[in-house]
Amino acid sequence: MNSRRTALKTLGTTALALPTLTDSLAHAMTQSEQIAPQLKGRINHAVCKWCYSKIPLEDFCKAVKEMGITGIDLLSPNDWPVLKKYGLTCSMPQGAGKGIPDGFNNPKLHDELVASYEAIFPKLKEAGFNKVICFSGNRRGMSDAEGMDNCVTGLKRLMPSAEKYGVTMIMELLNSKVDHKDYMCDHTAWGAEMCKRVGSDNIKLLYDIYHMQIMEGDIIRNIREHNKYIGHYHTGGNPGRNEIDQSQEIYYPAIMQAIIDTGYKGFVAQEFIPKRDPLTSLKEAVLICDV
Repeated sequence: MNSRRTALKTLGTTALALPTLTDSLAHAMTQSEQIAPQLKGRINHAVCKWCYSKIPLEDFCKAVKEMGITGIDLLSPNDWPVLKKYGLTCSMPQGAGKGIPDGFNNPKLHDELVASYEAIFPKLKEAGFNKVICFSGNRRGMSDAEGMDNCVTGLKRLMPSAEKYGVTMIMELLNSKVDHKDYMCDHTAWGAEMCKRVGSDNIKLLYDIYHMQIMEGDIIRNIREHNKYIGHYHTGGNPGRNEIDQSQEIYYPAIMQAIIDTGYKGFVAQEFIPKRDPLTSLKEAVLICDV
């Protein structure tokens, strides 16, 4: 997990540079006061905190709440009390597993992974959260068929406990072309078949629109076909994983409408690296997705 976050933070260091943190926050809050978002309530808006690493969590919570965002992704247990203080939820918790390259496709890690997730499940329930992120791991020469067998075996061990605590494990779809070379769960059909074979509603996919645009495109058709197995969404502009406005190739309003049409009631989390003022770009992204 840390390798991905660290790498992306490094890519975004220049983009995230601010005149001053105070100026950025003040600008965003002033905009919020002038143009209060009239959100339609059809999309549950969330955001990934790692994209805004220079903004302290408490300040970030205040700013995003003004925008109508109600969830923050990819925070660990130590951060959860801060979210509660501001009436926010952790829309995609982390805090278990070994990170992106070392996941459930490696049977040698199953005992360790099972113990790690069984330890986080009761903490999630106590905090009032019902999801946790997980990963397939990298191929390292393994075939996709063998990797799927291994993922199914490892995840099946966790389903009784996940069901007991009401937690859904969410395996992220990532691209193996640009950002996460060798990652196995890199196509929607592979992830959906894995979920089907595990045979529980407590395993689903994190459909990252940016990653899947790179790997396979045909975003709306794949969402419609596999929505039964999708439990969370991330955004990001392609190419570059920057703003989701007219500067990139994905038309987010149509994708959001397709998500709504499937009956999805979960969160859509912004996960792009801002090239301009971060909080202004975030507010614009929320309005773009609020169809």
